[in-house]
Amino acid sequence: MKQLPLGVRLRADAIFESFAAGDNAEVVAALRGPGSAPVWLWGASGSGKTHLLQAVCAAAGETAAYFPLDRSLALPPEALVGFETCRVLCLDDVAAVAGDLEWERALFRSFNEAAELRTRLIFAAAAAPRQIAWCLEDWRSRAAACVVYQLHDLDDAGRVDALRLRAAQRGLQLPQETSEYLLRRMPRDLKSLHLLLDQLDEASLIAQRRLTIPFIRDVLERLAETKP
Repeated sequence: MKQLPLGVRLRADAIFESFAAGDNAEVVAALRGPGSAPVWLWGASGSGKTHLLQAVCAAAGETAAYFPLDRSLALPPEALVGFETCRVLCLDDVAAVAGDLEWERALFRSFNEAAELRTRLIFAAAAAPRQIAWCLEDWRSRAAACVVYQLHDLDDAGRVDALRLRAAQRGLQLPQETSEYLLRRMPRDLKSLHLLLDQLDEASLIAQRRLTIPFIRDVLERLAETKP
């Protein structure tokens, strides 16, 4: 099992093969390549940052670690100690600890130790490193030294590709016209679309029905009726 902070699990579907790259092909190629320079990914919520970090870990296997800094996990800075010895270390939601001096010191130490050990570091945040209000100048300079990539939102064609990839992973056939139907009637962010696809998958298993437009229309009507 990969090294993970307590309570954190990698998503089984978060692999490179299930990521619809769209305009982010250069980013995906860089992450899949053998580069050693620290990388900083940034983009809006739902752009695929967590998916890509976990895909890197899935590809690297036992030598990689995924570490989210989401403050809801309430992890102390000391929890990061030791992870720099992995061959690949992916740190997610890094901006969540901006302004916390102890956490920024922990990131600074890990950055320096990882450089000495030749650990590959990949960070993800909602903004580029120079746009984040850090309080530790030493860490600010280290973060700014990363190779920075912005993740771009998918266009409609990319969203359709993402939906069909997700469906294929679950053994579902999602025709092109069905995907387009979902895009026209549901929120366009991938998180919402993927959640809906999970619900449709469950409904199709129960009803033993294919994901046709009439069946999806019926499911959507039932879901709307159950909303508070």
